[in-house]
Amino acid sequence: MAIKQLSIFVENREGTLVTVTDAIAKANVDIRAMSVADTNDFGIFRLIVTDYDKAKASLEDANCFVSITEVVGVAVDDEPGGLAKVIKILAENNIIIEYMYAFITISKKFAYVVLRVADNDAAEKILLDHGIKLVSEEDIRNL
Repeated sequence: MAIKQLSIFVENREGTLVTVTDAIAKANVDIRAMSVADTNDFGIFRLIVTDYDKAKASLEDANCFVSITEVVGVAVDDEPGGLAKVIKILAENNIIIEYMYAFITISKKFAYVVLRVADNDAAEKILLDHGIKLVSEEDIRNL
């Protein structure tokens, strides 16, 4: 049930985020989650979108270098300790989180996070076994 994440590698210079966001807008694709990490020279713009194929094609047409990575989408109880519960379950089962970031959502029941782990299948099974709701590609389109 892993979801697909776009990773766009860009130079850390004026206008690059405009290029990325404009390409996605031209593809008529909604961004559901995003994270930007940078160094002095380069950055990685990570996105969860409603249609990754259309977004990837539009980004490539704009001369962006794009890769697709499978990540785990998790619906975290939107209450104090909700995220801590998910992280503790993974830690107790030796699943290391490489990075994570939050979704944009209007849900009052759940907060949504994206987790990058080495073994998506193992993480998903452990979370499901503990009653944690996962997020599918269809869920993303319907947010």
